[in-house]
Amino acid sequence: MICTQCGRENPMDAAFCAGCGAPLPQPSTPPYYYAQPNMPPYYYPQPCSPSSRWIAFILCFFVGVLGIHRFYVGKIGTGLLYLFTGGLFGIGWLVDIIMIACGSFTDMAGLQLKI
Repeated sequence: MICTQCGRENPMDAAFCAGCGAPLPQPSTPPYYYAQPNMPPYYYPQPCSPSSRWIAFILCFFVGVLGIHRFYVGKIGTGLLYLFTGGLFGIGWLVDIIMIACGSFTDMAGLQLKI
């Protein structure tokens, strides 16, 4: 770290300059920084839905044409659409089973379902 007063280079953990004794600026880390500085970004905690992926899959498999799995994750509008159209005539039901099994199905807030 370089001193702003005299220009001397100091160790990174030094609080004061070794040459002139001036206080050195300290690097700040935000309070939400959970991972180590050199870790890839996928180590950061990601929010997930309170809804379970397995429960959504079971509901979709057995009563998916009624849209019960969509009511479970909070998607009321599409749940009603599935209820009145028979799971979008079976096509939407099949797409939802595949999406839930692959882990790309989300709840009403756009969060991934927990395992």
